Amino acid sequence: MSKMKTKSGAAKRFKKTAKGFKHKQSFTSHILTKKSPKRKRQLRGTKLIAKADVASIKRMIGQ
Repeated sequence: MSKMKTKSGAAKRFKKTAKGFKHKQSFTSHILTKKSPKRKRQLRGTKLIAKADVASIKRMIGQ
């Protein structure tokens, strides 16, 4: 049987941590003029993946 390949897009977007998987927040790359400073500030940094999505992320990354 062949090895399971990881989804390369998922491997670039998600990183495994001790508490789960972290990812970059979306909606931060363009059309920033209409977004309030508070909204842009809160979108900074990385967030943890929701518990409901962890199983599908593990399957894509191959863990």
